[in-house]
Amino acid sequence: MMNADIETIFENSFSAPTVSNWYAVQTMPRHEKKVSCELTAKDICCFLPVISRRRQWSDRQRIIDEPLFAGYVFARIAFRSKNRIALLNTRGVVGLVGGRGSATPIPEHEIIAIQQIIEKRALVTPHAFLTVGQRVRIRGGALDGLEGILKSIKGDQSLIVSIESIQRSISVTISGYAVEPIAQ
Repeated sequence: MMNADIETIFENSFSAPTVSNWYAVQTMPRHEKKVSCELTAKDICCFLPVISRRRQWSDRQRIIDEPLFAGYVFARIAFRSKNRIALLNTRGVVGLVGGRGSATPIPEHEIIAIQQIIEKRALVTPHAFLTVGQRVRIRGGALDGLEGILKSIKGDQSLIVSIESIQRSISVTISGYAVEPIAQ
C-alpha cells in the first residue's frame, strides 16, 4: 500500500461520524423560494415555512404565500460535508447563520415546532423576538406538547415560538388550549 492509501484508511477509521443538523441559511432579500427550490434540486433537505396572506392592490386582492421568516431558509446538512459547499454556492445564499466561519445548529425541537404549527394551519403572525417570559407547554388539542413563551396580546393568549439562532419568533393564538408551565 502507498502512504496516501494508509493515510486515507487512517482518517476514515478515526473520523467522527457525520451528523446532520438544521442550520439557518441567510438569503438575499426576496430569494427564499428560489433558494429553497435550488437546494431541493441539489438533494439538500430544506424547510421554508410559508404563510398565506391576503394582499390588497389598488385594482385587486390576492392570496399569496410569504416566507414566515423573511431572509431565511432552514437546511439539514452535515456541517463538514460536500452539501455545505453546494449550499454555500447556491445563488441567493448569503451564508449560514453563526459566528466566525462556523454555523450554529438549530435544535431539532425548534424546527419540529415550526413544522407542526405550519402543518396544522394554526393562525400564525410574525412576532418580535423574546428572551424573557414564562415557558409553557400546550396540553391537548392539535398543538399538544408544543413549547414556547406565554404572552398576552390584546387580551388574547398567544404562544411565542422562537428560533434562537436567527432571533426570530412567531406568535400562535392559543385561546382555548390548556397550558402548563415548564420547570426551568
